[in-house]
Amino acid sequence: MSTNKKKERVIFLTDMQSFYVSVEKSCRPELRDRPVVVAGDPERRSGIILAACPLAKKWGVTTAEALWQAEQKCPNLVVIRPRMQTYIDVSLKITTILETFTDLVEAYSIDEQFLDVTHSLHLFGTPDHTAQLLQQRILDETGVYARVGIGPNKVLAKMACDQFAKKNQDGIFTLNENNMKQTMWSLPVGKLFGIGSRMRHHLERMGIRTIGQLAQYPVEPLKKRWGINGEVLWLTANGIDTSPVTVNTHDEQKAVGHQMTLPRDYDHWKDIKTVLLELCEEVGRRARLKHYVGSTITVGCRGADFDFPTGFHRQTKLTSPTNYGMDLFRVATKLFKTHWDGKPVRKVGVTLTGLESSECYQLNLFDPFLKKEQLSQAMDAIKEKYGDTSILRAASLTSSGQAISRSQKIGGHYK
Repeated sequence: MSTNKKKERVIFLTDMQSFYVSVEKSCRPELRDRPVVVAGDPERRSGIILAACPLAKKWGVTTAEALWQAEQKCPNLVVIRPRMQTYIDVSLKITTILETFTDLVEAYSIDEQFLDVTHSLHLFGTPDHTAQLLQQRILDETGVYARVGIGPNKVLAKMACDQFAKKNQDGIFTLNENNMKQTMWSLPVGKLFGIGSRMRHHLERMGIRTIGQLAQYPVEPLKKRWGINGEVLWLTANGIDTSPVTVNTHDEQKAVGHQMTLPRDYDHWKDIKTVLLELCEEVGRRARLKHYVGSTITVGCRGADFDFPTGFHRQTKLTSPTNYGMDLFRVATKLFKTHWDGKPVRKVGVTLTGLESSECYQLNLFDPFLKKEQLSQAMDAIKEKYGDTSILRAASLTSSGQAISRSQKIGGHYK
């Protein structure tokens, strides 16, 4: 009779404290004891807080609030414009550090990464000791402080980090089936990973107010109401997650998209049309870069009033798979005009789904595919050699065009 018992996984979720601000403070030691935030547009005072250091948070400053509100709370606030390329470089350096502890490192975001250290713990000691070594390496080499959630799977590691490690003095917490009911189950249901404000509202109306109540709720009614998502939430509440830590999570894409928050209200069709053209060109270029064509396009927008948001997200099937910007543009404009209510717009997005390889393509006698492919490749080659703004549509040179401004940014923020 075999006595082999499967080894329980040990998963870490590392989260960098106030990542953008920590990077800035490590570059400028004179700011160490001052309240600092990184905000989208300090010059115009209209930006959003992207990151706030603990000293700023003590004044009540929170991430995602308007800069002018933060400055009212904290008169001595130091405001720094984001440097996205620097943050990406530091994030990649942290990944390199983590890969000295295990070869199973999965990037979750720019400042969060999963590690499966199950088979490398014997090199470092206990999970807690390994986490301490990891923290010290990152701090010594980047000046950034990491919090570490530890669990037998990714969801419990994430909950351990977000709900407990961030509040611990040593920044480390282990969450497993031994302490899950005493700790995680007592939290409000809205604290559960995967539950937003709308879902929280629905669950509370059903009398489910804590994570424990959700875990003990019959799963069938949840599945009947929300399908697979209802079952996933029930599994999460019970600390069940079989997904592996994998290094190629982002290799296979299901969608290629691009969205843009506009610098002002766009309420004229000709202005919105220019933005749609730029978005479609960029989506087509990204799809070509990854050798994809797509068969479905989604267009969405959000209104200018963030307190009473308006907008839509609609999709339609293309006549044939494509990655050519003007093909996307023709469909996107028709879709947008059909569903736009005419109210001012502040955010617009275009997404291409139904992706398949562009290496094999069914030719259409009525579609000049080869001509469009050659034109696209020529434009891509020019941009690759001379920069994103070396060749532009004429509409991008108008006051509504954003291509030149966006070329100086990463993720909507300056490099």
